[in-house]
Amino acid sequence: MLVLLTRPLGRIVAVAGLAVVIGLGWFALQAEPVFSSSSKVVLVEVNPGDSIATIAARMHQKGVIASPLAFRIDALIFGTPIIRPGLYEIHQGSSFSHVRAIFGGAPNVPEVDVVPGLTLHEVALAVEQALGPSFANTFAVDANAAATTSPYARSGTLEGLIGPGRYFITPATTPQQLLAHMVASFNAEAAAVGLTPTTTREGLDAYRLVIAASIVEKEGYYAKNMPRVARVIFNRLASGGPLQMDSTVLYYFNQDGGKVTPAMLRTVTPYNTYLNAGLTPTPICTVSSNALHAMLNAPAGTWRYFVLVNKNGDMAFSTTFAEQLANERLAASRGLG
Repeated sequence: MLVLLTRPLGRIVAVAGLAVVIGLGWFALQAEPVFSSSSKVVLVEVNPGDSIATIAARMHQKGVIASPLAFRIDALIFGTPIIRPGLYEIHQGSSFSHVRAIFGGAPNVPEVDVVPGLTLHEVALAVEQALGPSFANTFAVDANAAATTSPYARSGTLEGLIGPGRYFITPATTPQQLLAHMVASFNAEAAAVGLTPTTTREGLDAYRLVIAASIVEKEGYYAKNMPRVARVIFNRLASGGPLQMDSTVLYYFNQDGGKVTPAMLRTVTPYNTYLNAGLTPTPICTVSSNALHAMLNAPAGTWRYFVLVNKNGDMAFSTTFAEQLANERLAASRGLG
């Protein structure tokens, strides 16, 4: 009787043992693929907040791994590396140990992060840091010679005509391709807010609207200030007087923020809007969609002056110089003078 009972149990144990062997064999083949290795390199992007399941699914879609489940099991066994956001080059059919090694380091595809307010000079410095001086020098020469065409360009530079964003640079990317990508990004940004190469507003063509938007970007800083700063610019241009914007003076000296000195104000440059009436000859920085939208949709108003009056970024706008002086005294009383 006992013998009869142990035979089914033995079968169960045998089947379970076989399943374990098969499972281990399957896992081993996923972790160290023998037949699926490839010389083809693909790009896998990791975004902030991505889970290991999301990354595994993305690698599976790209052909890096055959089984997201097996990779997640591997992560449970060996630990999940701290994966930094960015772009990674990985061979298709990679072993799990190779994937862990890649993700355990920094992203191996250089990127350049262009944020609103950066000048072309500052972008070129970021390119140099990511890719070295040779690539950056070619990038800067082409950008300042407008070798990459833009439908908005009216001068020999792409200042203000590249879009904000994260740009990944693979080994096959050339400086010209990077610039073309940046120009395409700006074109898409402009189209999204209603700016086209033939747009005009209050006597300004599209390029001069971008110039004004770049000044709004620097002077307004926060999106909440930008529409009224745009109106101040329109009002000052309509009066025919100088714009008197510190950011334009600082641009010539490659300075981002800080005090404008009396010597700077006396320096004759095309970007000194204290000495010259009208807009600067080119934009002075990369512009955000908020700044472009502000120039296209400036509210009605008689403001001609503004000053920062609160550390939270609030500005006070005024029509008369007497009102401006009162606002400046308020700013000074708050430690903002």
